[in-house]
Amino acid sequence: MHALALTDLLSVLTLGAALGFFGGLFGIGGGIIAIPFLALAFGMEQALAQGTSLAMMVPILIVGWWRYTRRHPVAARTALPLAVLASATTYGVAQVATGLDSSVLRALFSVFLIVVALRMLAAGKRKPGEADTKVPIGSRWLPLVGIPGGACMGLLGVGGGLLATPFFTQLFGQRQTVAQSLSLVLVTPCSAVALLTYGRAHQVDWSIGLPMAVGGLLTVSAGVAVAHRLPERSMRLAFAWMILTTALWMLLKP
Repeated sequence: MHALALTDLLSVLTLGAALGFFGGLFGIGGGIIAIPFLALAFGMEQALAQGTSLAMMVPILIVGWWRYTRRHPVAARTALPLAVLASATTYGVAQVATGLDSSVLRALFSVFLIVVALRMLAAGKRKPGEADTKVPIGSRWLPLVGIPGGACMGLLGVGGGLLATPFFTQLFGQRQTVAQSLSLVLVTPCSAVALLTYGRAHQVDWSIGLPMAVGGLLTVSAGVAVAHRLPERSMRLAFAWMILTTALWMLLKP
């Protein structure tokens, strides 16, 4: 870790503030915006971009988890097995991810972005109130969602909540608020485990990630507040096209 000059520090704080604001605005983790930015604008290798983004995300997720679970608590008998299984999966997959070739990891991340974007575009075309009518699976199987969610966090540094929330709502019949609370139970410890694993592999630039975290903590609530005043469907469609374009850029950039 190296100390940044004052002007560079202010720039990184501003960047973190912007990422935190847009993460709150679009209701999606700031990491999904930060990683492409760090890779494309800062020229970071993919693993380093993912690890540095985790340094920003972990404090924001801890604060978000604390605030959200105060209103929508999850029983310990449900939270603990989910968190443990997800964290163990994250640790194992992150060990593999930090050793992958950067171009392979970037391609996998780009494909993930494309899937997320296409899913958001498809959801935007769905009629209001239209939903899947599936018989919920027994809740005793709910901790198994930690395996794909944790694997996504370990491999890409993001996406555990995006992957897990539809499982909780569509397969287990959970209400959206409960599903989001469960997702935070999954993602928060996973992000911390992933950060430690990437850090041990020297794939975190702390001098950039920590100031970004401070900036993000200052603005994420403002982003959420603004989001409540804007047309959600148009905003999400615009964001989906943006990340789809970013994903294609990452795939095509040498």
